[in-house]
This record gives sequence, C-alpha cells and structure tokens, in this order.
Amino acid sequence: MTDQPSPGSAPRRDRLRELLDAVVDAANSDVADMARSSFASEFHFSRQVSRLTGEPPAALRRRVMLERAAWRLQRGEGVAAVAADEGWSSSEVFSRAFRRSYGVPPSQAADVDFWLTAPNGLHFHPPESLWLRSSSEDTTPDVSGLMVAHDVADTEYLIGLSGELAEVQWRQPISPGQVVLDWDGEEPSVGAVLDALVWTKQVWLASICGADQPGRGEVRSVADLAADHRDVAARWTAMIADHAARGRLGDTVIDALCDPPESFQLYGIVAHVLTYSAHRREVARSMLARHGVTAGRGDPLDWMRRN
Repeated sequence: MTDQPSPGSAPRRDRLRELLDAVVDAANSDVADMARSSFASEFHFSRQVSRLTGEPPAALRRRVMLERAAWRLQRGEGVAAVAADEGWSSSEVFSRAFRRSYGVPPSQAADVDFWLTAPNGLHFHPPESLWLRSSSEDTTPDVSGLMVAHDVADTEYLIGLSGELAEVQWRQPISPGQVVLDWDGEEPSVGAVLDALVWTKQVWLASICGADQPGRGEVRSVADLAADHRDVAARWTAMIADHAARGRLGDTVIDALCDPPESFQLYGIVAHVLTYSAHRREVARSMLARHGVTAGRGDPLDWMRRN
C-alpha cells in the first residue's frame, strides 16, 4: 500500500489556507475578528500568519484588498463604491492609500498592474481568489514527472485495495466483453484490468531496454501483481528519469517485428502508457465499487495535497 489514505479518511488540514481565508474574509474587520474565525488567539494568529507569509495579517489584508480594489477600478467600477465595499472609511482615505501604493490616483488605475510588491508572492486573483507565486523563479515544475509518480502511486493503491476482495471477486468477469485496447484482449474482471495495467509497463519497458518480451498467462494473484508492480514501477520511473536527464526522450524505438515496422518516440510511449493507465485505473475503480469497495477519485490534486 502507498501512503495514500483510505477513501474515508480526512484530507490533510491546510492551515495556511484557513489563515488566509480568515485574513481576506469580508466579515472580519480587524485582526481580532480574523483570529476568532480561525479559532486562535489574536497573538497566536498574528504570529502564525507572519511566520507563514512574512507579512503581518493587517498589512496582508490591506494589500490584497488594494489589489482587488485596483482590479475592480480597472473594470470600470466607481471609486466610492469600491472604497466602501473594500472596507475603507471614506473615498478620500482610500484614494490616499491607493496613491501611496500605486503612485497614481484611483482615476488612473487602468495604467497600473494591480499586483503590488509582496514579500511572499501572495496576491489577489480575480474574481474572489488568491494567487501564490512559486518561490523559485528559475525552476519549472515537472508535469510529466508528477503524472508518472501519481500513476505509479495510484496503481499501487488500487492493487493494495483489491486485497479486500475475495479471490473469486478478483477474477469474477463482472464486465464480460470489456476491451480497453484491441490488441490486449478482454479485461472482464478487476484482476484482468489491473494485471493489464502492470503488464503494459512491462512490455514497453522491455522494448525500450532491449529485453525479452514478457509472456502473458493467467491473471496474477493480488500478491504476485503487487510484487511485480513494485519491480516494474521502480524500473519504469528510473528509465524515464534517466532518459529525461540525458535529453533522450525524443529518441525513437523501431519495432521491426511489426508488419510493417513501426517507430515510437520515447515521450510518445510514456504518454500512451499514462493515458491508458489512467483509463484502466478509473475502470478498476468502477469495478471495485460494484464489489462494494470504494476507491476514491484518483485525482492528482488530492494526491498532491496528501503528499
């Protein structure tokens, strides 16, 4: 099993989000209100926000509200209405604050970027959200790496969860005639779907690494499939990382055994495997549900929050 919680377990608490919600909540007029709505003392609340964002809560709220006000002015809303809605005591006080922050009066809001300089990359994001800029300006997140890691983790989770099934349920053809890819044949049971998911990686990895093609017999047991998945997942992940590091994902494998021969670029193979793996994982979830086993959504966003 992975460290993915069971479907019924509570998601990891996001304390920063709770604090920020309290900071920008229109119902909270001061730090004391913010603290009460987040179930903390005023002192503890202020210390937490300052530690996590590098900005005192009152200053953070004021800046975010100014950014939202500037955006609203850019959309043509009136100064008086915006000042009142954003909590300023008068249009004059708001205008002075706006000029100090942006260097121009509210009437020239169209000329400015509504994001102000911030110590934490946290800004207002239209229409009612926040945007947190990445802390690293020169590192591009590896989307493909994320998808590969999630696929491996979710597959392990589903195989482990299938241990709740009786052997007859694991092999029971509850979806007769079900085919994901024509050349892979029918996958009528939970075991057949997950077995095909693992076998697909074994086949492609053998082609890429120049190894003998694996045979395909009967659907493996849950225990055997889990062991085989751990092995192929480690080698599959390492292969992708190695070729990516060497700039070789654009290399081509030519399958001369096909008639006529076919060529496959490595990054296309990875995309193919991830696409049908995601499909099979959702098919397996649906089939597990028919056996009374709930497997959650398999959403990468949920997995990222937990990990």
